[in-house]
Amino acid sequence: IPVILYYLIFCYKPMYGAIIAFKDFNPLKGIIASQWVGFRHFADFFGSYYFGRILTNTLWISLNSIIWCFPMPIIFALLINELKNKHFVKTVQTVTYLPHFISLVVVCGIIKDFTSDTGIITSFFAVFGIEKAPMLQNPRLFLPIYIVSDMWQEVGWNSIIYLAAITGVNQELYEAATIDGAGRWKQVLNVTLPGVAPTIITMLILRIGGILNVGFEKIILLYNPITYETADVISSFVYRKGLQEYNWGYSTAVGLFNSVVNVIMLAGSNWLSRKFNDTSLW
Repeated sequence: IPVILYYLIFCYKPMYGAIIAFKDFNPLKGIIASQWVGFRHFADFFGSYYFGRILTNTLWISLNSIIWCFPMPIIFALLINELKNKHFVKTVQTVTYLPHFISLVVVCGIIKDFTSDTGIITSFFAVFGIEKAPMLQNPRLFLPIYIVSDMWQEVGWNSIIYLAAITGVNQELYEAATIDGAGRWKQVLNVTLPGVAPTIITMLILRIGGILNVGFEKIILLYNPITYETADVISSFVYRKGLQEYNWGYSTAVGLFNSVVNVIMLAGSNWLSRKFNDTSLW
């Protein structure tokens, strides 16, 4: 009952607010009494200069995140599984889990300090002749900084589910592979990876389903007007339009568009997975 109530109150009831996307919302009048404008906000968004830019940035950042960040926890879990020294394993896991529990505000503060003109990362690259300058002021460097910091923050934590899946692989398969002359590398390729493949596919489907959900918190904490051309995404655009410019109807329309595309991507990736791999969410 508590789980059902949670989803009803915090997930389904707020859907009523999606009506704002079709209205010229006025808080004094309320949702129902506000003027109905139909698809005007959607037309304004699709026809604006920002549509192409933020959609491209969102897809580019999300695709790079999938390409670079998604495989890393899997690789890390496979490496951890091969370690025999339990004390060393616990130490490595603790060190890699810690960044996940650090406040995102603190993490972004560290990134800003390290990439400033006097930061440790900037000073390191200066040794190779690169000019000292604030790295977050360079639009071309925003994506690499975002991806690398995301790896550092989440690779350890995201590996937990894959480590759990690896422990569930039948140990008799390893014994049979050893008898057949398979070394550790071939055991990983022919026993471990096939054993955790359903988990990997499920997580990939969920990741693709949220392809437009680039976390706005980290973006907002790191970007600035100079880097809008490569850093501004749908969620940060919604934040600026809705909470800073008080254009609630327009921002709700953009957010609704984002959600619809994510649902389509989730259903599509689930269908493809079910068709070719017999593994799916439903």
